[in-house]
Amino acid sequence: MASSEAPPGEEAAAALLAALAARLTGSAEQEEQAAAAAPGRLATVGQIAALFRDPAGREKASESLFQDLLQMLRKASYEIDVTYKQNNTLEHTDSLFLLVSECFRCLRNACVQCTKNQNVMRNLGLIEASVHLIQLLHKLETNLESLLTAFRCSLQFLGNIAAGNKASQHRIWTLAFPSLFLNCLNHQDEKTVAYCCMVLFTCLNPERTRELQEESNLNVALAVLQASRKYPESEWTASFLELIQSEIGENNTVISAETAKFLVNCFKEKCQAVLILAFAENDDDEEALVTIRLVDVLCEMTSNSGHLECLQACPDLLEVTVKTLQLTHLAGKQSTNIFTVTHSGQEQSCHPAVGFKSHLIRLIGNLCYKNKANQDKVYDLDGIPLILDNCSIDDNNPFVSQWAVYTIRNLTEQNERNQELIARMEQQGLADNSVLEKMGLKVEKQDQKLILRSSGKTPHL
Repeated sequence: MASSEAPPGEEAAAALLAALAARLTGSAEQEEQAAAAAPGRLATVGQIAALFRDPAGREKASESLFQDLLQMLRKASYEIDVTYKQNNTLEHTDSLFLLVSECFRCLRNACVQCTKNQNVMRNLGLIEASVHLIQLLHKLETNLESLLTAFRCSLQFLGNIAAGNKASQHRIWTLAFPSLFLNCLNHQDEKTVAYCCMVLFTCLNPERTRELQEESNLNVALAVLQASRKYPESEWTASFLELIQSEIGENNTVISAETAKFLVNCFKEKCQAVLILAFAENDDDEEALVTIRLVDVLCEMTSNSGHLECLQACPDLLEVTVKTLQLTHLAGKQSTNIFTVTHSGQEQSCHPAVGFKSHLIRLIGNLCYKNKANQDKVYDLDGIPLILDNCSIDDNNPFVSQWAVYTIRNLTEQNERNQELIARMEQQGLADNSVLEKMGLKVEKQDQKLILRSSGKTPHL
């Protein structure tokens, strides 16, 4: 994702930037000339940044210009550091932070869809200089607006120089992981956190994703998820969860118990957010999308023997899952929406909640696999009639009947009470006999008692 916001255009700022640029790269005489010539002077850093918003301008950029910007950043960084160490204050540093911001805007804009400029900057050492400056800005611990702006612009630059450029991604990861990412993800400024996530995700590949999930790096992964709790509208959380899901599903990666429990707690907190999707105008609600992705991740995790036992023992996970299924099922009956059972036979909707109820049922089935305590818990929560009520074909939930069959089998395996409940429901007309046949089950009467037996037929999954 490339950023190219326009730089400030105030005449006073332009004059100040011209003077500072001259001061850091030239003589006192040049400084006086620059201050006198601005704001009409074309070659201020801010004006160059504006020129780089145009592809033709980016292509004409010279290496010497980037070398000058690098020197300006290094000298500004030195002056900020010395001023703070000598005076223990950031007074009179606004102008330096303003210059840093404009330098990074210039570099950020010059990177957009321009591999040549990305490579030149990387070879000059601009990534190293930027990482050093970001760590310095973090160390200063102030809410000074000019510093925050510089912080944000520096991260935007790293995101843009990494976009589509594997060599830059590797350099950033080598220099920034894990300390810089951890510092920025825990920052109090929401935009700083968002831009840090942008850099992190831009740099990720399968190998780095696995590295991120190692025990020693767990604090970075948790920081991303904690940021999602703090800023639920963040677009990056769902992307991160998608990466975790892919690693578990495709590569059989086993994540730590601590991460697993953290994901469960996130789901428990956010589960009801998905109900907002019953209203068509909210189909892009970020918090709801995160809830959907969390269920997908938990389904993959409970399908992995390395995670199953831990998640089966997680307090309240099964209860929250059953209750979420109850609420979405009810929402679908109260009005026509994405949670309503449909049999139109038309092409599936591209709505993000398509399949959500199927996945909840799948998760319930996984959590009850060879687990008597969880089987009984679903009985106590009235979850069995609920699942039987979701056995019909539903365009909004592909394979829902198959997952319901799977879940009922897991609920009834070596569990007489659950078997008896389903047998009574069938006798009373509350359970569809054709559904039981699909499961390879049949109801028989023995000694005045209804029992559920295998029909000897292969279940239709």
